[in-house]
Amino acid sequence: MQKIAAPILEALQKLDFRAVIDILAVGFLIYQFVAIIRGRRAAQILTGLMVLLGVYLGATYAGLELLRTVLQTLAPYTAFALIVMFQSDIRRLLARIGRGWWLGFGGRAERRESIDEILLAVEQMARTRTGALIVVERDIGLRTFIESGVNMDALLSRDLLLAIFHPGASMHDGAVIIQGDRIAAAACFLPLTTNPAVASTMGTRHRATIGVTEESDCVAIAVSEETGRISVASHSEMERDVTITRLEERLALHLNRGPVLQRNRRATDVVKEPSESRR
Repeated sequence: MQKIAAPILEALQKLDFRAVIDILAVGFLIYQFVAIIRGRRAAQILTGLMVLLGVYLGATYAGLELLRTVLQTLAPYTAFALIVMFQSDIRRLLARIGRGWWLGFGGRAERRESIDEILLAVEQMARTRTGALIVVERDIGLRTFIESGVNMDALLSRDLLLAIFHPGASMHDGAVIIQGDRIAAAACFLPLTTNPAVASTMGTRHRATIGVTEESDCVAIAVSEETGRISVASHSEMERDVTITRLEERLALHLNRGPVLQRNRRATDVVKEPSESRR
């Protein structure tokens, strides 16, 4: 036991302030990178690279010279391949760092604008009874669902949301997934909840609204095209027939936005919404 503890104690004694800062900085970058790729295809690619590394070490240990030579020849090109494959994730990582806590005011202003754009679009669609399904990503990535739809990576705006969900538009049937202040994809397919307590009383759109929140920490918003009623779901639970003011509170709470913006809006009456289809 002393043989194991001695090197550890010796290393701790050599730690100084700069070494601690160095370790914390590297840990922060690793955490940000893991947070970015979690739930995305990049995580599977990294797993594949780890498997190849294990194969290389195994080939070296077992003396499989041909296999080791092939992997060793490909190794120098790995860095370029990673840059090409992870270019979107690297860009997202840099943007995430740029929106860090040391730029908290700018981040809060940006998130407030995103909430405003969502609320304006939902309010308009509820008034015109335009069916819609909007998913706002939080910490757990939704890359799997994003890849099922049409990639957009466009700046979030009320007009773009209204155009996507306009009746007859090519992408209005699926879900829109929002990452930060950008619309990541539209016409996305979402999993349906299998909860028997709600599966038989809700239409496809509302079942998908709950289903996606069962697999991530996102918030999902549904607008009924039959009644114009608004529903919001998170953590596998749905609140139906909410007002715009209540939706704003839920988004502010979900996205940790601080004080809720005050608005003077007419609250809609609360009635039981009939079952409907996603369309």
